[in-house]
Amino acid sequence: MKEFDVVIIGAGQAGPTLSKSLAQAGRSVALVERKQMGGSCVNFGCTPTKAALASARVAWLARRAIDFGVNVTGVQPDFAAVLARAEGIVQRARASLEESFAGHDNPALIHGHARFVARDGERFRLAVGDEEIIAVQVVLDTGTRSAVPLIDGVHDIDYLTAENWLQHRTLPQHLALVGGGYIGLEMAQFYRRMGADVTVIESGAQVAAQEDPEVAAALQQVLEGEGIRFRLNAKATRCRKTANGVTLTCDNDGKTDEIAATDLFIALGRKPNTDDLGLETIGLHPTAKGTLEVDQRLSTGIPGVWAVGDIRGGPMFTHTAWDDYRIVESQLVGDKSRSTDRIVPYAVFTDPALGRVGMTETQARRAGKNIKVARFDMKGNGRAIETGETGGFIKVVIDAGNQRILGASVLAAEGAELVHIYVVLMNADAPYTVLENAIQIHPTLAEAVQSAVSSLR
Repeated sequence: MKEFDVVIIGAGQAGPTLSKSLAQAGRSVALVERKQMGGSCVNFGCTPTKAALASARVAWLARRAIDFGVNVTGVQPDFAAVLARAEGIVQRARASLEESFAGHDNPALIHGHARFVARDGERFRLAVGDEEIIAVQVVLDTGTRSAVPLIDGVHDIDYLTAENWLQHRTLPQHLALVGGGYIGLEMAQFYRRMGADVTVIESGAQVAAQEDPEVAAALQQVLEGEGIRFRLNAKATRCRKTANGVTLTCDNDGKTDEIAATDLFIALGRKPNTDDLGLETIGLHPTAKGTLEVDQRLSTGIPGVWAVGDIRGGPMFTHTAWDDYRIVESQLVGDKSRSTDRIVPYAVFTDPALGRVGMTETQARRAGKNIKVARFDMKGNGRAIETGETGGFIKVVIDAGNQRILGASVLAAEGAELVHIYVVLMNADAPYTVLENAIQIHPTLAEAVQSAVSSLR
């Protein structure tokens, strides 16, 4: 029976890097992965979706070419080729990860499903397939899967999810997409730009529920301008297979509504992969949502067991999972200074993109903050006008007392990039006046980031 100082279960964003770092620090390490290296980001999330969205943008720009004085006719996306390109990028990324472990005994890469078997004093016994291994420390990095709601008849339908969309190589004629969150909005725009009719069904009063109402409304308006239809306050309750695809029954404020579509995509959040790890054998129990409670150092209630990535609750992003590796590394072989007390930005990769960091105006007011709000419409930016990318706006929430930025929403072309200017200021604990007094290159979209805070004068 092999014994390791640290066993990491799951090769998502935190696992591979952490395993190599700990091995370099002299620890004996095993990284166990039951499926494919790279986790959700590489295999079906960030990597292929952003590749597919890039292809969709090319098609969209080609259709708009006449706006720039260029005559392009007969724009016909090859849907299967678009997905094949995205899958090729996935395969190369996955292969690169696998190759980086080849020929190394430490960290050892073990393929198989790992489960806790029992405590062995202060150590842990784990089963990987038919073999058992011993670990002094265990890091759980098992990620999440698509949450499938209790919709009557849903399991009779060959529905699409974040995990399997890449394998469906036929373009839907009419896609019914259940869920108006971040994944749902990105995929809705992708399929629409590929040529599908798309209807988004959202049970809430707005899409992107965590955002300020005006930001969500503007994002919805952009997508409606491309022909995407929205059904808000509509809860999907039943679906049935038909000769032409699927009929979805929705409850809309007590009224029944039916939507006929050829295909169904379910994007209603993520479910933590904590239900088949044998956690009960060591006295570790997930929350009602399936996540594992951790402290600011990502330690669970069981000494020696750590949780990183989506299963530890809180922000579920690739970049937070990667930062989790740095937190655990700090605890095991570092100065123990890193924690989850951090500023976490994120983005919705629609076009225009929504870059976000910190508090929304709604959150700041609920928290009783004394704030001032800056806003700048992208139609006032020279670069946006020149490139025909005038959609969206920038909104910044500022503490009126100390002039620090509490949060920002950047709905704009390259919004996911532009928001980092605010992120850096927030990490530096610098007042917004630092940005206001800086010189920005002209003409750039970054000028709009400065113009937003300059509007407070």
